Amino acid sequence: MVVIGGGSGGVRASRIASGHGAKVVLLEGQLKHGAPNYSAIGGTCVNVGCVPKKLMVFAGRYPGEIAEAAGYGWEGATEGTFNWKKFIEYKDTEITRLNNVYKDFVLEKAGVEVIEGFGKLNGKNAVDVTLSSGETKTLTAKNILIAVGGWPYKPDIPGIEHTITSNEIFYLEEQPKRMVVVGGGFIACEFASIMDGLGTDVTLMYRGDIFLRGFDMDMREHLKEEMERNTDIDIQFNTNPTEIIKNADGSLTVVTNDGKVDCDAVLYATGRGGKVDELNLESANVETKGSFIPVDEYSKTNVDNIYAVGDVTDRIALTPVALMEGHSLADTLFGGMDRKSDHKFVASTVFTNPEIGTVGYTEEEAAEKFKDITVYKSKFRAMKHSFPKSETYSLFKIIVDTKTDKVIGVHVATDGAGEMIQGVGIAVKMGATKKDFDATIGIHPTSAEELVTMRSPSYHYKDGVKLED
Repeated sequence: MVVIGGGSGGVRASRIASGHGAKVVLLEGQLKHGAPNYSAIGGTCVNVGCVPKKLMVFAGRYPGEIAEAAGYGWEGATEGTFNWKKFIEYKDTEITRLNNVYKDFVLEKAGVEVIEGFGKLNGKNAVDVTLSSGETKTLTAKNILIAVGGWPYKPDIPGIEHTITSNEIFYLEEQPKRMVVVGGGFIACEFASIMDGLGTDVTLMYRGDIFLRGFDMDMREHLKEEMERNTDIDIQFNTNPTEIIKNADGSLTVVTNDGKVDCDAVLYATGRGGKVDELNLESANVETKGSFIPVDEYSKTNVDNIYAVGDVTDRIALTPVALMEGHSLADTLFGGMDRKSDHKFVASTVFTNPEIGTVGYTEEEAAEKFKDITVYKSKFRAMKHSFPKSETYSLFKIIVDTKTDKVIGVHVATDGAGEMIQGVGIAVKMGATKKDFDATIGIHPTSAEELVTMRSPSYHYKDGVKLED
């Protein structure tokens, strides 16, 4: 099998396939992180996604921790000065380490041949490779896997060339004193929170009424309230940039439908598209939908021996999902198993302040699909924030299918929501009922015990219509 792309899905599929005895060659255009391709071996997650972003999240939360120290009796605690250059240096060292781990230990130790180069189809059984040296070669294979991932999308407006994305922010030489973040998805919200925590003056612009479309509305509104109360982020909804002007001093001016904002950097997080332009898919008659490749439950394209996993398929653009898709494919093709990709009840987290953890259906989705649902909600100040008298609140929500008593959605906004929702995700995936939740003994004192102590419904839906109790 030839695998085009060394991200999460491609690496996992390669390693598992090789373990099943398949001969596997993996192509990746860049084995070390950084410009011009940014997403090197390990994929977006390792190089310009989950890993460096989470390191930034950690860094950005220290000022908030220190701000509460006086409430616990610590006198004279200050947040100090954040050294951007030092952080980026440490970050680069860690990502380089991970690049080497993926190439030398994860892949080559498993028997996968790794080639630094870009691949494109030449019919249904051949891949033309442009090596990093500039030379070209052609590989033939019974099976081909496309795992090239995605790339940030930026709209075509005047001055868009002056903006950056979630790729370039990890390589800025200086920390921007003022930044405009454009977008309303989880990437935009996360970077707005991160940069605010690091001391940058942040303006978040989103063209819609409220950010995080697709998430539960209560979580969206709660995050908005917490951002407005506990951060310095200037949130501008119903705002759309129409032009980016670069000024003589190097600063930027963002012109919107409602005014202007001066800043030092503009980060666009307005969606991502599949990286299919250079794959020569038409040579094998592989169908596309926009910039993505449609696949079936086994990650097969419309061509029998050509498969695709990860963000390029536009299913659920999350690293663990790509891992599952790649693993399932390898087990099916080479392990003698019948493993369809399973995208039901996938837990995820938004690393804002507070974090949002979610698994299953939103209230809106559940009411439409199940018609009769029961909703439990609890909003409170966690002990950690209540003691120092911080106005920081948590929100917990459980959605139950009334007919079966099964828990079909859990949404939490609190410290450590990501760590919390992973365990909850197991229970929901297994089909746990509200009675199962209620029968579980809580861990005290924790915020998480709220999940097993909510007894009184907040309200019900009957035939898809909300009924207030």
